[in-house]
Amino acid sequence: MATASTTREHLLEVGLRQLRSTGYTATGVKEVLDLAKVPKGSFYHYFPSKEAFVGELFERYAEQELARAQRLLSDTSTPPLKRLRHYFEELISVYGHRAEISGCLIGNMSLEVADHSPKLQGQLQSIYTYWQGDIADVLRQAIKRGDLKKSTKPDALAEFILNSYEGALVRMKAEQSDLPLQNFLYFVFDVLLKN
Repeated sequence: MATASTTREHLLEVGLRQLRSTGYTATGVKEVLDLAKVPKGSFYHYFPSKEAFVGELFERYAEQELARAQRLLSDTSTPPLKRLRHYFEELISVYGHRAEISGCLIGNMSLEVADHSPKLQGQLQSIYTYWQGDIADVLRQAIKRGDLKKSTKPDALAEFILNSYEGALVRMKAEQSDLPLQNFLYFVFDVLLKN
């Protein structure tokens, strides 16, 4: 028999996969329960609402992405801008058009739920702020090394890079092509950040 923690964990795993695949509106509690093969009462034992459940899924996704960022961006044996490019190249390989599930959950949910749920909007905003901070830290390292001009504004530049990446993901979906993501890499790394 499954323990409470494994049932809860299983619901989160199935829920995250389904949320990434079909979005917030199309991911119903019943659908998650059916896919997880868990009775309805179990869901409400662990989560008071769909919104609370999705809030936990956001946290889980953010933790996974934080681990990826730390792994790729904290390797000081590689120059900062090269690390940043490798980071976005990996993101594109994981979330690009050819990926099993394309697109970024945070970007997709920003489009779908940010206007309708203040709680989830606040979580999305916090995730973006933290993510932008990680990028800005790498840019600061590049400034310190002399790879970028001292007049560079790392926080504003990090916001622009993050916004450009998320916009390229949206355009990728519209065009069913990785070309917008390739353009993102080219213009950010070969034009904007070129020293």
